[in-house]
Formats: sequence, C-alpha cells, structure tokens
Amino acid sequence: MSTYSPDLRIELITTGDQAGTWGATTNTNLAYVIEQAVAGYVSVAVASANQALTYLNGGSSTAADNQSVHAVIALTTSTGANFAVYAPPASKLYTIYNASSYVATIYNSTVIGNTTAAGTGVAIPAGKVMTLWSDGTNFAVQNSHIIGTVVGNVTGNLTGSVTGNVTGNVTGNLTGNVTGNVTGNVTGNVTGNASGSAGSLATTNWTIAESGGELVFSYSGTAKFSIDSSGNVIAASDITAYGTP
Repeated sequence: MSTYSPDLRIELITTGDQAGTWGATTNTNLAYVIEQAVAGYVSVAVASANQALTYLNGGSSTAADNQSVHAVIALTTSTGANFAVYAPPASKLYTIYNASSYVATIYNSTVIGNTTAAGTGVAIPAGKVMTLWSDGTNFAVQNSHIIGTVVGNVTGNLTGSVTGNVTGNVTGNLTGNVTGNVTGNVTGNVTGNASGSAGSLATTNWTIAESGGELVFSYSGTAKFSIDSSGNVIAASDITAYGTP
C-alpha cells in the first residue's frame, strides 16, 4: 500500500507493490509532482474572498487539481475586492504573481483544503510578484537582507520609490533650500542686525556687520568705515560729500 511524502505528497510505493505498474507511478511522480514543484506554473482563478489551493496525494496531469504543488502561481480574481488564498500546511517555496487589481494575502491553512489561517500570511500588492517561503505554518518574504551593491536597473516599487523620492527630494530641496536660504538669510541677517543680535549682511565683496555698537562696512574683509549710534562716521580714508544722503 502506497504512502505519501508530507510536503510534496509524492507517492511512495511499498516494497513489492505495483508489480508491472510502478514505472507509471514513478513517471507520474516525476512529471506531475517533482517537475511541477521545481518549475511548474499554474494560473488560479479566485472566486471567493477566501479560497484554498487544491492539493492531491500523488500527481495529476490536470494542473487545476493540484495547484499547491506548483513553483509559480498566478492569481486572478472575480471577487472585485481583496482576497486570501490558503496553501496546505507544508513547507515550500513559492513565486506568486498577483495578476489581479486587488491585494492578495497567502496563508497556510490549519488542515489541507480549509480556509483557516495556521499562522502569519503575506500580502501581495496588486500586479506584483513576490517570492515567499513557508515553514508549514507561517509565510515570509524570501529575502529580508541583500549583501552587496545593487547594480543595474531597479524595477517595480523600488524604481517608483527611488525615482519619486529623488525627483521629489531634489525638486523639494532645491526649491525649499533656495527659497528658504535666500528668504532666511536676507530676513535673518537684516532682522538680526537691526535688533542687535549676531549676524551680518554680505554681498560678493561687501559685508555689513554690527560690532561694539557700531555698524561696520568692510570690503573683502577689511573695515572701510563705520557709523556709531550718534551718527558719527569713521573712515579708513578720505570722505567726499556730495550732498544729503
């Protein structure tokens, strides 16, 4: 009497059984279980908010009868809403393509064929592909850490985030910093000098700063003249008066 392996449910022939037919059973295991588990693809049409993936003892040439054994699963839906699918309580690696317009969450079921979650599921955004692994109870994303430098084009969410953030940050920072710095420096320096707090107003060569109660005008770092609080002007060289300032 045959038994079945716990994860892929490969038919295990008891010694001495299936004389003359064990070759057909072995070929079925190879073609419809092992090959499908390594490289098989199946499209699953989800018709309810919670739907279990099919899973058989042994193999089947009809992919719809043994969805859970496949390595790659594409999900579509007619529910018009977010939905969940349930893989059997067996450890396995899956690549899932959510070909629908809604969020798909995959769980392990507590018993083969039911829609009761055994543990943690993983939500797959609409139109995205994720590689997931299960320990038979909980699903997790395959890679949570990448060593080294990512080279080449980054697609999907990362591209959108990088492009959006770079564009947004560059535009925002340029606009914000230029506007902020110009406004801040002019407002801050003028306000600061007028109120007597530290600060200066600078052009390309000229600097106007308050020092010891005097307003000092410097050119290229050298003080040229100053005005004190009484209106007295002290100049480093001759002063030529042309009239009322």
